[in-house]
Amino acid sequence: MLKQSLFLHRHAHAHPRDVIPIHLGGASSPILILPSTTRTKNRSKSAAGILRVSGVRAALTSAEKSTAVKAVVTVLRTVGGALTHLGLTRGLDDIGDLLGKTLLLEMVSADLDSATGKEKSTIKSYAKSSGKKGDEVYYESSLVVPQDFGEVGAILVENEHHNDMFVDSIIVKGLPAGDVQFTCNSWVHSKFDNPEKRVFFANKSYLPTKTPNGLRRLRESELKTLRGDGKGERKKFDRIYDYDLYNDLGDPDSGDDFVRPILGGPQNPYPRRCRTGRPKTKKDPLSESRSSFVYVPRDESFSEVKQATFSVKTVYSLLHALVPSLESFFVDNTEGFPHFNAIDTLFVEGIDLPTANKSLVDVIPRIFKAITEAETKILRFETPRMIDRDSFSWIKDSEFARQTLAGANACCIQLVTEWPIKSKLDPLVYGPAESAITDELVQYQIGGVTSVDEAVKQKKLFLLDYHDFLLPFVNDVRSLKGTTLYGSRTLFFLMPDGALRPIAIELTRPPINGNPVWRQVFQPSWDATGIWLWRLARSHVLAHDSGYHQLVSHWLRTHCCTEPYIIAANRQLSAMHPIHRLLKPHFRYTMEINALAREALINNNGIIEKGFTPGKYSILLSSVAYAQQWRFDLQALPADLIHRGVAVEDPSAPHGLKLTIEDYPYASDGLLLWDAIKQWVTDYVTYYYPDSATVESDGELQAWWFEVRTVGHGDKKDEPWWPDSKTFDGLIHILTTIIWVASGHHAAVNFGQFDFAGYFPNRPTIARTPMPTEEASEAVFRRFLEKPEDFLLESFPSQVQATVVMSILDVLSSHSPDEEYIGEKMEPYYAENGTVKGAFEQFQGRLKEIEGIIDARNANLELKNRTGAGVVPYELLKPYSEPGVTAKGVPSSISI
Repeated sequence: MLKQSLFLHRHAHAHPRDVIPIHLGGASSPILILPSTTRTKNRSKSAAGILRVSGVRAALTSAEKSTAVKAVVTVLRTVGGALTHLGLTRGLDDIGDLLGKTLLLEMVSADLDSATGKEKSTIKSYAKSSGKKGDEVYYESSLVVPQDFGEVGAILVENEHHNDMFVDSIIVKGLPAGDVQFTCNSWVHSKFDNPEKRVFFANKSYLPTKTPNGLRRLRESELKTLRGDGKGERKKFDRIYDYDLYNDLGDPDSGDDFVRPILGGPQNPYPRRCRTGRPKTKKDPLSESRSSFVYVPRDESFSEVKQATFSVKTVYSLLHALVPSLESFFVDNTEGFPHFNAIDTLFVEGIDLPTANKSLVDVIPRIFKAITEAETKILRFETPRMIDRDSFSWIKDSEFARQTLAGANACCIQLVTEWPIKSKLDPLVYGPAESAITDELVQYQIGGVTSVDEAVKQKKLFLLDYHDFLLPFVNDVRSLKGTTLYGSRTLFFLMPDGALRPIAIELTRPPINGNPVWRQVFQPSWDATGIWLWRLARSHVLAHDSGYHQLVSHWLRTHCCTEPYIIAANRQLSAMHPIHRLLKPHFRYTMEINALAREALINNNGIIEKGFTPGKYSILLSSVAYAQQWRFDLQALPADLIHRGVAVEDPSAPHGLKLTIEDYPYASDGLLLWDAIKQWVTDYVTYYYPDSATVESDGELQAWWFEVRTVGHGDKKDEPWWPDSKTFDGLIHILTTIIWVASGHHAAVNFGQFDFAGYFPNRPTIARTPMPTEEASEAVFRRFLEKPEDFLLESFPSQVQATVVMSILDVLSSHSPDEEYIGEKMEPYYAENGTVKGAFEQFQGRLKEIEGIIDARNANLELKNRTGAGVVPYELLKPYSEPGVTAKGVPSSISI
């Protein structure tokens, strides 16, 4: 029967009446004979496997001419997928399963037909359900492979169900050369939605010029499919990657208050996002309308796979269920906390939310407690570790300074290289360029240790500088209710023991409403009034740092700037390209979480606008940061450290750098991880590219990087600092930088958020009231003198602002149960190749070594910025972690 199937497959063009079954000798099964009228005219040589018998051709009965193989497809059960949906189509699908028609498989040869030079015919067979285990469902197909079929290079899949299904993998067993693996991890659409078959390439990677001839057309056509035509509204099952402006953050049709600027283009430079094709708004033909469904390419959306994006589902539930409950609970959304005990209540007694959805108890169990006896629901936060260890840590200057090196935003402090400090803004608009922090004020703080000039020369002065960045926004922000803003500078002195000491804060307000520039320098003090003014000024700086952290260090530098790399990679790098497979683990889930951010975090009236100082100007502020500050070359950790003056090149030092602040946990731990990533990338790239000529001749690779620069980051396309993708070293630098941003940098600015900002007095996200010394009336200042604590509490976020942001930070800081950490999982593509597998195993070993090095550093009492009485050790760049809020662990990708 196998021979019959083979013969019929090869001669599918023959009419049934021309097929003659005959028996030869003792053959128990008939051999199919075609009359000579179906043969090629004057053909003298017999085709392989065909005998000329009295004017007819007969199929050989020799079993050696074909091989029976089995294809096993692993499908994951999903929420709402083909295996779990209900309704009329479910019954039809069940009938299809019973008939053995669930998935149609077609094996594709990697070789061309040697006689015709064309692609060989595919081998087709339906896969039938063969069992299940846990969330995995297995389908098997039996196929017959001719001896001359060649290597199986791809499989086409057609889903006969009415819903899409998530195909995890396919393995073809029984081939003479061994099993062939296909790692899919992909949604396969229903043929009723899209008749085009899905193509999956085997795990063996190929550069474009090395592509087997039988796969070249499929390689190119698959990329064409993924690019789309840039037209129409995207549907859920689509897999199209294309670009668009950030023109969907506002909602002009809901009123002028909901209008937001379009980001991207000369006026507001910005990276591009994924195009959804939603209709334009009625009032603004340039803005895209908003909807509850935000398209991302189907394989970027894993939220329906059980547990695959636990954190994403949790954020979604929080935004759509918890936040409305909180906002309805508080009668006055502007009411602050009456006293510090009321803040402590959030961690001890919690808030009774009778209107909250019961499902929240299951979705967010860490912060949502259910009292089943009374059927009440309590929102109660876990105490952040820094407060649990030292409840007074938030008010200490030493901790304030330490967190600039080992906190949630430890990538902004910079060396003072010029004195006096000067602004680059127009003094006619913003006031004097020279800072109000004078020699005398600094000398007062460091007197007896060194002079100001010597401190600058010896690299002892450091700055947290948001002066020029924020000052142009001050008047606009102050026009909003419930917030205020200054330009700020905070100066630190590096002590002999390696710790930083804050010595001055300068707050500046530009001319406003006919009033001249106001600015004042605040310093640590020993008198009661000075102490409280310093605390208030520090609270303003922390609000500035929190906003910059969330909008720039976190959202812009990781989430936003990474999306164009992902879009371009899927449009230009084939799924079988080794660089595609190197980057893929570092791109997982990023586009989905970015879509969620556009829906409810960075949008008009979203969480960021409601809870952070810049308000409705928040996202515009990130555009300014992109225009003025973002450079791809400076996203590399060593380059960033050198640019900020906190490191200098030193070939004799570890990592080739000498840190200006030796005990700088973010930098010292980050460099360990950077070097490990770079070595892994170097080993990987070296295997596939022996020299720069091979790199330059890779058309897909060059098209990817060209598109990243000229389209995805098109507003920066003419900048001179883009690395050269045509050289071996340039490629290694590009890939290392992208992987570092998606893993190490994101981990450092994300997973410590709750530990450092969960107790919001330590890192308030907003300052709602101005300083009492800013042209305040005598009555206001007298009230400050009588009850300074009230001024601090009034400046803090309101009760609803604080609880909403704390809830978000708790979830954003949490690792899901199935988090994929850097270097933890051997990708099947790597395991296929002995050299690549060995390099990855070395990478894994180095990451385990890094864990031990960081533990040893945190146990060293001489490192004041890492350890000490009540100090939370710096573990944000330890590669691995258990689930939950741990302030450690480096996931491979920006998955939350």
